[in-house]
Amino acid sequence: MTKHTPPLQVGFDMDGVLLYNPGRIIRPLISYFKRFFLHKKRLKFYYPKTKSEKVFWRLVHKSSIYNAPGVSEITRIVKEGTIEAYLITARYNYLGSSVEKWVKENKLENTFKGVFYNSKDEQPHEFKERMINELKLDVYVEDNFDIVNYLAQKTPAEIFWIYNILDRGTKFPKKFPSLASALTQMKNGKHK
Repeated sequence: MTKHTPPLQVGFDMDGVLLYNPGRIIRPLISYFKRFFLHKKRLKFYYPKTKSEKVFWRLVHKSSIYNAPGVSEITRIVKEGTIEAYLITARYNYLGSSVEKWVKENKLENTFKGVFYNSKDEQPHEFKERMINELKLDVYVEDNFDIVNYLAQKTPAEIFWIYNILDRGTKFPKKFPSLASALTQMKNGKHK
């Protein structure tokens, strides 16, 4: 008699993980600038307040131009019972409809057990921490290294980091160049 292994509970960020975003390559430069020139030690993200700032922010999010290699693989491994998938994005409330639209357009309603966006406009890292803990996730896949470090300290989940070319020399236990390579690791049972 074989022992049934329960599926991994896995959360996926959207921009930079499920969606390829070429603009994310400058993220480490922005982080460096904030830390060393603006002396910002505490992790804090900008929230657009005015109508024109929100219009600009919508345009910025449209730079997530196509699905990352591996998105269709998530559906396959969900059907196999290897993982239960959750989409957890820090996109603010006014961008929530774009999250739901993407899920529908890509026919992923049955892939994700839950789709969560930042409907209360919390700080992105704090929203993700709360969701990981509430859902009792085993793994969370993220591309922002500042958030990766925060979540690795604040949650019991294994954090998988999708790095970009400027980050390749940065050390982290579970770092991957793509979503597809992170999924391969999960499928092979090497998440811990």
